[in-house]
Amino acid sequence: MSEAPGRGGPGSRDGNGASGPPRPPRIPLPRTAAEDTARWPEASPAPAPAAETAPNAPETAPMSHKVLKSLLGAWALAACSPEETAAVEAHLTDCATCADEAVRLREAVALLHPEDNLDLDPRLRSRVLASCLGRRPARVPLPSWVAPYDAETARLDALLRDFGEAEWQAPVRLQWFDGSRAVERDMTVAAVIAHLTAADGRVATALGFPEPPEEAEAATGPPGAVRAEWRRQGHALIRSASFADGGAAELPVLDGRFTLPLRDAFLDRAFECWIHAEDIAEAVDYPYRPPSPGHLHDLVDLTARMLPSVIADRRRAGLAPPPRTLAAAGAPGRTLHLEVEGSGGGHWYLPLDSPAAGAAPEDEVAHVALDALEFCRLAAGHVHPEEAAAGHTGDREAILDALYATASLSRM
Repeated sequence: MSEAPGRGGPGSRDGNGASGPPRPPRIPLPRTAAEDTARWPEASPAPAPAAETAPNAPETAPMSHKVLKSLLGAWALAACSPEETAAVEAHLTDCATCADEAVRLREAVALLHPEDNLDLDPRLRSRVLASCLGRRPARVPLPSWVAPYDAETARLDALLRDFGEAEWQAPVRLQWFDGSRAVERDMTVAAVIAHLTAADGRVATALGFPEPPEEAEAATGPPGAVRAEWRRQGHALIRSASFADGGAAELPVLDGRFTLPLRDAFLDRAFECWIHAEDIAEAVDYPYRPPSPGHLHDLVDLTARMLPSVIADRRRAGLAPPPRTLAAAGAPGRTLHLEVEGSGGGHWYLPLDSPAAGAAPEDEVAHVALDALEFCRLAAGHVHPEEAAAGHTGDREAILDALYATASLSRM
């Protein structure tokens, strides 16, 4: 079969039968593998990238004084771009007027948004517990008069949790008012906790617990053991008061110079725990917040209710002038209006001539007004009676009697 014209092999003829020059085959021959050669073929160098010609950036004109001054507010708020920030800060080194204005603006920004405290809100614990108890009430509820002590011991325990040896041995300045003069004493943190353990022991004894070790003996132990004993006793007191029947609230407790019902003794222990926790926090330079408003009101109320008896005790000891009139029990007599302002405050009308006398607004002879925290500091002996920030009107002698009696409630 003859081949088609023009489709012959290397020796094919053209259509006229003539032999033409040899042509390369239509299918290329297989190439030699690179592995069969003596050496690898050298890779051809990659073409050099073409040099990019960056367009000439236009030079930024320096900002005028007027423009830089208008940026000071944004600079104080950290709202400038990096270029603007650099320009403003360079300008502040040369312009005293703008530098002064920048300082004032930075201080104003700090007032707009003060730095947040890293400590948890002290009310957070009570809120979480209230939410939990709202969903599932406690099988054994905590009496309301034990709640302040429970909260304050928990806050102090949280403060002590991360203390090292240096903090446990830090000197704590304790202050109180000894009838007519201010007294100070330095103790270590461990000694203060041992003191709280011994003071709480009076409540423990009233509830039937064995007496705790002597304060001096407890303070010599390792800090961890001192804290553990204080925590163990505090938990036992709270648990025992929660399981006690309703009549336990009136159980008498000999608390130093006073005999208080158990409900008031727990408030008194909460008050001292808070005050000494503040003393410890100040010694280690750590911020410490006051109790929650509800608990603070309970502590202020206890202090106010104790004032008539303290005034009478000071008169018997010759530390205060005698009463101007003798009022029979329940009969109306001279009245002091105590106004405690702020969170946890309130109004109290207190008899001046006898703890058993009646007190009514129409018999008011003096009015004293203090902030709640100032009132508590006065009751803790941290403020001298005549230096307390108190507003007052009326009988000055009655006012001084009340202020000195408040300070006399303090003790170590």
